[in-house]
Amino acid sequence: MNLKHGVFTVSLDFELYWGIRDKRSIEQYKYNLQGVRKAVPEMLRMFSDNDIHATWATIGFLFFNDSDDLNKNIPKLLPKYNKEELLPYKYIKETSDLETAYHFAPAIIELILEHDGQEIGTHTFSHYYCLEEGQSLAQFEEDIFSAIKIAKRKGISIKSLVFPRNQWNAEYLSTLIKLGVQCYRGNESSWMYKASDDVGQNKLQRAFRLIDAYLNLSGHNTYDLKDCIQEKPFNFPASRFLRPYSDKLAVLDRLRLRRIKNAMDDAAINNRIFHLWWHPHNFGINTNKNIDFLAKIVEHYNRLKKNHGMVSLNMGELCLLPGASNGE
Repeated sequence: MNLKHGVFTVSLDFELYWGIRDKRSIEQYKYNLQGVRKAVPEMLRMFSDNDIHATWATIGFLFFNDSDDLNKNIPKLLPKYNKEELLPYKYIKETSDLETAYHFAPAIIELILEHDGQEIGTHTFSHYYCLEEGQSLAQFEEDIFSAIKIAKRKGISIKSLVFPRNQWNAEYLSTLIKLGVQCYRGNESSWMYKASDDVGQNKLQRAFRLIDAYLNLSGHNTYDLKDCIQEKPFNFPASRFLRPYSDKLAVLDRLRLRRIKNAMDDAAINNRIFHLWWHPHNFGINTNKNIDFLAKIVEHYNRLKKNHGMVSLNMGELCLLPGASNGE
């Protein structure tokens, strides 16, 4: 079944330090992480003012209040990555006091829940890497079960998932259905966005993805609903990563905005889905510049809403559309 209007979908990968722990030290990235607590209210204000619905794919660890709370809820079956730097539980064990500002965010989750149209999804319990060597399907299932369990503590029913590092694994999708997760965010179809472990992400792919943010190399990456709901769990793939402001690349921001607007136009005119995503910590520095850029995207959405009837739906709401909700 096709849509009668275009859809603007937003998802955010909410992870704090857990998402970049193996890449950078807290000292190297602390300003981005500290800035999340300013950036999120700014984003929520803009979403509320413009009726933008978003899915906040949240790591399960962020629900906890502190280290003691987390340590009381560690799963029995843990991921066993071959690369030790990926092991979050080793890091937890070796860190006597996990600083709240970088590791936990129950107050931010509560703030998100206070705003209409905002969905809390999962980014797995521990920022689980589904394509890294050493881990198993059973370990993944335990991780997702734990993510669902901690969300229930706040009365949240998890319906949507975003795979960390976009490492989506087709062999693991049946586990999502088993545990009640209805949809996930897949990757763009182009070779440059192919899911792989960290080693598989070569410099050529990264370079082409950077260029693609400014010039159309991979297409608009908008989607017909019928293609997204062919089988469960539903796949609502990414259309575009909202790259954060960069002083070095600021001269190209006009191209970056045009790239996004053109894809939004394609979705609005052809009754397709445009799915924009980013991390809250991307807005942790240069917050005002990033919010101003987002405002231009939202302004364009409002024009498309007025002229073409485009609507904003989060991932969970996409699952409720006719055709998806009744299994047609």
